[in-house]
Amino acid sequence: MEYHNPVLLKESIDGLNINPDGVYVDVTFGGGGHSKEILSRLSPKGRLFAFDQDQDAWENALNDERFCLIKENFRFIKNFLRFQGVKSVDGILADLGVSSHQFDVAERGFSTRFDAELDMRMNQKGDLSAFMVVNNYEEAALKKLFFEFGELKNAGAIANTIVLARKDHPIKNTEQLKQVLSRFLPAHKSHKILAQIYQAIRIEVNQEMEVLKEFLTQSLEILKPQGRLSVISYHSLEDRLVKRFMKNGMFEGEPERDFFGNFSVPLKHIGKLIVPTNDEIRINNRARSAKLRIAEKV
Repeated sequence: MEYHNPVLLKESIDGLNINPDGVYVDVTFGGGGHSKEILSRLSPKGRLFAFDQDQDAWENALNDERFCLIKENFRFIKNFLRFQGVKSVDGILADLGVSSHQFDVAERGFSTRFDAELDMRMNQKGDLSAFMVVNNYEEAALKKLFFEFGELKNAGAIANTIVLARKDHPIKNTEQLKQVLSRFLPAHKSHKILAQIYQAIRIEVNQEMEVLKEFLTQSLEILKPQGRLSVISYHSLEDRLVKRFMKNGMFEGEPERDFFGNFSVPLKHIGKLIVPTNDEIRINNRARSAKLRIAEKV
């Protein structure tokens, strides 16, 4: 199964500050690029666990006795690691979002480039699909997800247009969805707006924001002191959550202060925000919006 080059490969793995005898987790296995790099830095005593819920990724499983692929959503990282007898780890890597492979396979319905059924499930066995969101969600729910997840100012009008159109017949594929929403897609920025619409639906289908929150919270529980968390995100919603969590261990608000006005935080930032070089973007277009943040458990 062909996957493109992993994004920010050296930087994200360097950020883990790998102990050759340590235990590490790659929660977004995909094509296995990041996992291979981690394994190359581990001794025979080291161990790597990887997660991926996408059946296509399972074909890339690595034949290495130090490696274990867990075929589940990484929102369950704590439980499945415990099932493997692992209570704490030295580092965790997450390369969030949709893989290049998922975008490139037309029938998965992730890409604006192809006409395909409305699917967008990262887990092909998942119950909720893009078809169900577009055709079954009430107008208020559609408006909310387009506004919050797509950051679209005209979310209400888009939702209303979809609801009116589906009364005549279901919206079954991506081409029909484009036609229904054509008045919102001026030629000079149709791709950008359509990408925001797709993003909103995809995030809802895969519950990406909730999954990310659950993952980050559990990561804090299973990381050893001085353990590292290395996270690559691709849009502002993800990056905002990661940034806030790494800053104070919370997604909203501020930590409680003591009598003297001080507060303790569970993580400390390592270095500054890292973005791809122009050379990497030239080689790998998917890297253009990537942001890498690294934190260490206090």
